[in-house]
Amino acid sequence: MNKFSTRLIAPLFLLLFCTASIAADFDRARPEQLGMSSDRLERLDAVLKSYVDNEQLAGQVVMVLRKGKIAYSSANGMQDIAAGIPMSSDTMFRIASQTKAIVSTGIMILHERGALDISHPLHLYIPEWEDMQVAVSNDPADNYSVSSIGNISINGGYSLEPSRRSITLRNLLTHTGGMSYGSGPAADKWEEAGFQGWYFADRDEPIIATIARMASLPLDEHPGERWIYGYNTDILGAVIEKASGMDLSSFLKKEIFEPLGMDDTHFYLPEEKRGRLATVYRPKVGGGIEARPETNGMQSQGMYDDGPRVSFSGGAGLLSTANDYAKFLQMTLNSGEFNGERIVSRKTIELMTTDHLGDIPFRDGTGFGLGFSVVTDLGARGSLGSIGEYGWGGAYHSTYWVDPQEELVVVYLTQIIPATGLDDYAKLRSGVYQAIVA
Repeated sequence: MNKFSTRLIAPLFLLLFCTASIAADFDRARPEQLGMSSDRLERLDAVLKSYVDNEQLAGQVVMVLRKGKIAYSSANGMQDIAAGIPMSSDTMFRIASQTKAIVSTGIMILHERGALDISHPLHLYIPEWEDMQVAVSNDPADNYSVSSIGNISINGGYSLEPSRRSITLRNLLTHTGGMSYGSGPAADKWEEAGFQGWYFADRDEPIIATIARMASLPLDEHPGERWIYGYNTDILGAVIEKASGMDLSSFLKKEIFEPLGMDDTHFYLPEEKRGRLATVYRPKVGGGIEARPETNGMQSQGMYDDGPRVSFSGGAGLLSTANDYAKFLQMTLNSGEFNGERIVSRKTIELMTTDHLGDIPFRDGTGFGLGFSVVTDLGARGSLGSIGEYGWGGAYHSTYWVDPQEELVVVYLTQIIPATGLDDYAKLRSGVYQAIVA
């Protein structure tokens, strides 16, 4: 055991069945009762702990539900190494882009009520987004290259041309709105306007004002023609504010967090919860990890505690726990309902978890729905899972997925950026599926 690892020295059955703070919200069952193997879950547990023991991660929280019950959960390592605070099941994490699925659900709540329609153009809700311009590279040798997170990178000059069509809310839900995180052909203009990167917690203005100013910038691509990861869902957060007459934080609390009992999900930390936020780490040159220094408040502790608290980022702003996020995901697996509270209809969840990209390229064997990636061809993807599985992840190296065929929910939270040289996602996936025996 090294200084970075606090391994709870207890039999595996204690790890599997006696985490009280999680058990209060989800029933537990022996893995064998849920068609999983305790012995095989021991393999997964050992693999996950090895990343802490080898000083590749400070700590992690993982939760696996099957058939609505906890089959496996674990809190490994340290929430804060220097302070000597161990990771626990109620540690809070910056879930970053895991915010997107929640905000997308908020849009669908309003769609169901007739307060908006996802086929509508964005400018009906935020007029500044009408008559957009698109930046087109002047160098024919330049090619669009979509990275693992979808940003476009182009060198050379560009010219502007009118957008061929209006941006719709459905474009934004599917990340085909035409905007990146400010890294496209007109990156100079986006940088000059202060729009590069996904961090909003330091902004001292409401999100609707921020998004209205963003509309003056050229798009990276014509709407509906390419999947580009960017500010799409932040814009949707502003649409929610316009359509609901509430700020995004209040809307999500009323419509999703309170009904689902997601008491530990916030845009900014309440005073009494400041000691529960996991510290962010980064790899060290030569091996090991270290706490990230502050970078304009962004990638370490950031301004989630002492920031202005007025900018609610629908694309990456939420803090949460594994337990809370599992409630949200179980709601989707339950076709829109959890513990007697219906958030959206069964048909809405069906639409959200169906591929909407068609012929638009994305990832091998995977499409994109309304807020989630969706597995369409298991062989083309090439990893364990099921057709119809949906999920996503966050910038601080968190991930999740839901497998309806297997009645499975997986939440994995840790805090490291960049996550270079790590293969824990693949090991987690293999470890979960090899434990399914019935």
